[in-house]
Amino acid sequence: HFRDAGATPAEEAAYTLADGVAYVEACRARGLAIDAFAPRLSWFFYTYVNFFEEIAKYRACRRLWARLMHERFGAANPESQRLRIAVVCGGHSLTKQEPLNNIARLTIETMAVALGGVQSVFTAAYDEAFAIPTEESARTSLRIQQIIAYESDVAQTADPLAGSYFVEALTNEMEAKITAVMDEIARRGGMVECLKRGWVQQQISRRAYEWEQRVARGEQKIVGVNCFRSTEEPQDVAIYQLDSRLEADQVERLKAVRGRRDASAVDAALAELRQAAEGTENLMGPIRRAVRAYATTGEIMGVLRARFGEYRPPTDF
Repeated sequence: HFRDAGATPAEEAAYTLADGVAYVEACRARGLAIDAFAPRLSWFFYTYVNFFEEIAKYRACRRLWARLMHERFGAANPESQRLRIAVVCGGHSLTKQEPLNNIARLTIETMAVALGGVQSVFTAAYDEAFAIPTEESARTSLRIQQIIAYESDVAQTADPLAGSYFVEALTNEMEAKITAVMDEIARRGGMVECLKRGWVQQQISRRAYEWEQRVARGEQKIVGVNCFRSTEEPQDVAIYQLDSRLEADQVERLKAVRGRRDASAVDAALAELRQAAEGTENLMGPIRRAVRAYATTGEIMGVLRARFGEYRPPTDF
C-alpha cells in the first residue's frame, strides 16, 4: 500500500523490493537455503492511470529482482529469480466526482498491468470512493478484465512492448530511480531500520502532500475534478447497503462456537502459544493448533499483543 498512501511509482517499487530483501535476509539468517523459499515469494503493487510509467515500473522490477537474487543471494533456481506480482488497479486514483469516469481509469490501469506482465490483477470498482462495491459495479470491473483478456488479444504475448525505444528508455530510467532509493535505504541501515525511524513514512507523507498541492494548483490534471468539470447535477451512484443482520448473525455464530468447543483445549493451545511467543521459535505451529482448538482470532491476537505490544508508527514527520 505504499503507492496508495502517496509514494511515487519508483518509491513504491523500491520500498517493496527493499521489503523483500529484508525478508530474504531474515530467512537466510535462520538457516534457510535461498532456493528453498524464494520461489514462493510474491509481491503486491498498486497501479494508477499513468500508463507507460506503470508498465516500465514492472519491467524494471523484474530486472532488478532477478539480478538481486542471482548476484547478491546466489539463487540458482530460475524460479527464485522470478517476480510474481499481484496488482490492485484503482484506489486513490478513483474519484467521487463523476464516478463513471472511473471506468475509463480502471480500463487504462488494467491494460497497463496486462502489458506490464503481472500475474494477477484486482480491478477495483468505479464506486470505491463511496463504499464497497455493489453487485453491478463489481461485475463491471470483472468485465473490464474479461474484455481485455478475451477481446483485445494483449494477453497473447509476453512483454509485447519490448523493443520500443520509449518503453525501453523509460524502463532504464525507472530502474535507475528505484536503485537510487534502494541504495539510500541500504545506507540508512535497511528497510526495517528505515521503518522504525519513520524515514519511509516521512517520504510517503511528503509525496502525498506534494501531489495534493499539484492537484490544487491544477498542475496534476484530474478530469472532472480540477479540469473539464461538469455543470450538470452529480451522477447518481447506487451505494452498497450493508445488511444490519450480518453483525448479529456473526455474534450468534461466535457464541455457538464458544459454547461447543473444548475450553480446556483452547486454554492449553493459548498457553502453548504464549510460551512460544516468549522465545524465538516459529509461531505458525502454535497458532495453527490454537485455530484447530477453535480459539478465536481475538484470543490469539490477545496473546501476541500481550507479548509484543501494538505497533505505533513514528509521528516525528
